[in-house]
Amino acid sequence: MAGIELYAPRKPRHRRTWTIAAVVLGLVFMIGGQAGALLPAVAAGFISPGDQGGDWREMAYELGAAFGLTTILILLWARLFERRGPSALGLNARGPMRFVRGYLIGLTFLLTVVGGIWIAGGYVVEGAGAFGSAAVGAALLPVGVLMLGFIIQGASEEILFRGWLMQLIASRHGLWIAVVGNSALFALAHAGNMEPSNELYVGLANIVLFGLFISLYAVREGSLWGACGWHAAWNWLLGLGFGLEVSGMAMDVTPLITNLTAAPGAPWWLTGGAFGPEASLVATAVLLTGVVGPIVRGRTRDQGAEAAPVAA
Repeated sequence: MAGIELYAPRKPRHRRTWTIAAVVLGLVFMIGGQAGALLPAVAAGFISPGDQGGDWREMAYELGAAFGLTTILILLWARLFERRGPSALGLNARGPMRFVRGYLIGLTFLLTVVGGIWIAGGYVVEGAGAFGSAAVGAALLPVGVLMLGFIIQGASEEILFRGWLMQLIASRHGLWIAVVGNSALFALAHAGNMEPSNELYVGLANIVLFGLFISLYAVREGSLWGACGWHAAWNWLLGLGFGLEVSGMAMDVTPLITNLTAAPGAPWWLTGGAFGPEASLVATAVLLTGVVGPIVRGRTRDQGAEAAPVAA
């Protein structure tokens, strides 16, 4: 690749990677990670083929092993074929504290979405959370383990889309095309989560907004740590804080806070329907604010215009 590095401007020598080839390679990373982790588990009888929302141990394995292997494949490729280490992909010395800050911001965004839907009458309480359970320890165990799983899963997707792919596209076509392009591809990666429906279409549009926001967030910070934390917090609290669907997938785990469900007669565009709050117009408003805010304040610019070119 000849072009820019958004997170660590330097002049290492590494091979060229064309944009279309990079998209195909990214798909290989995802499929390779899933297949490499899940096929042995299915053969051993630990995971049932096509089972979604099953035992939390299976889910934890899928989140940790499959996405962990995907991350390893990306890092190996970047190191062996592009001569780039983790810092060049955004996991730089600006550090883990940015992860914690991003995690807290992600929790705040998700609470804003769920709270907005609640205030608008979209939810009713269906059951108690983990702290209201008779066996608190047993209820908290899967929540804690899956928290780690979502950290791995969120970081893996950020390393792939915002750490690796966005930089490759930016090196050829500039930052803004890279931001929009990786966001659209990120949404397409979730298109098969449920059958075509209005909820799916709005959900995918909101995932594009999420991609735009988190891309600008990472570029503004000059680091991928905060984006990894934001993504992990959003998915974890969404599925395990309130028992709601995450991009169309439900989790059979006692939620941490309380178990919410759609209020009788609540429109799908308010609650997100079967896709979950990510398909709610409340989420649209929150994410759109997150995208427009930095642009209006002029805090995001095309860093590539001033970055030194990377040798081929």
